[in-house]
Amino acid sequence: MHFWDEHKTITRYYEMKVSGVCEKYQLRQLEHDILMVIHNNPAYNTAADIVRIRKSTKSNVSTSLKVSEGRGFIEKRIDKDNKKHVTIHLLQLTNEGIEDGIWAQKEFTQDMFEGLSEEEIKVFMSVFQKVYDNAERMISKEKNA
Repeated sequence: MHFWDEHKTITRYYEMKVSGVCEKYQLRQLEHDILMVIHNNPAYNTAADIVRIRKSTKSNVSTSLKVSEGRGFIEKRIDKDNKKHVTIHLLQLTNEGIEDGIWAQKEFTQDMFEGLSEEEIKVFMSVFQKVYDNAERMISKEKNA
């Protein structure tokens, strides 16, 4: 097998790990992921940020945000000085779900790095960052071609 096939196993395991959280709070995977992105990265709190980080389509993010807002998990706030700038904020109702999501993410990370030394984890993270940066560069290059 090749990396581009094997990485799907890691993604699948992550989805399995958080599926209990999704079921408990009746969330779709993307809705859960968006809530976690907003929690884990408070500076990235616009729909455009989420599209960029999650590599999701605008329509999927928009739909998920609409559902999350309707269920009282988030609220959108319009900037009083710039009506086009809308930020997304987690509401109190999401606290328990976020805590469960954090726990699932921690377990996932522990499972993935089981048996690896701190040095191996550092090397992995460094190499993975370089591979990611290369992919980002190539995507940008293709878009601009």
